[in-house]
Amino acid sequence: MDTIECIYQRRSIRKFKEDPIDEGLIDQLLQAAMAAPSACNKQPWAFYVVYNQEKREALRKVSKYSNHQAPLAIVVCGNTKRSLSTKANDFWIQDCSAATENILLASTALGLGSLWCGIYPVKSSIQRTKIILGLPKEMIPLGLIYIGYPDEVKLARTQYATSFVHHIR
Repeated sequence: MDTIECIYQRRSIRKFKEDPIDEGLIDQLLQAAMAAPSACNKQPWAFYVVYNQEKREALRKVSKYSNHQAPLAIVVCGNTKRSLSTKANDFWIQDCSAATENILLASTALGLGSLWCGIYPVKSSIQRTKIILGLPKEMIPLGLIYIGYPDEVKLARTQYATSFVHHIR
């Protein structure tokens, strides 16, 4: 699958088979995540790979949008001790979003399904996630990614709309 095809094929999967995911595939997902760009190469991310069923069940209740079942969850966090931050800008958000998208695309390329559920900036979701995972103060959870073998088929698509494009020449 080439890159453009992978981008179009990546879809939010909400139904997963129960089959466990091979450790080698998980490692590939994390390597893809850490290949993402980051401001001044600070790499302010941390990845919490959640195999534990009880923790995954608790994460389902983090928000009304996170109530899904999958054999694996990865919580992408920003480490504020490593981020390029100023009073006006928190670049960890962009950095961790790029890493998250790499996980989603790598999942598709590897024949896995994925679903990105936002946590940040909802304070209650952030707090619940921090408690469930026992995160230290400097870790801010950005998103929860469910991963597994898809149990639903979605067609490739683009949502291209010329009305969103503005050419300045």
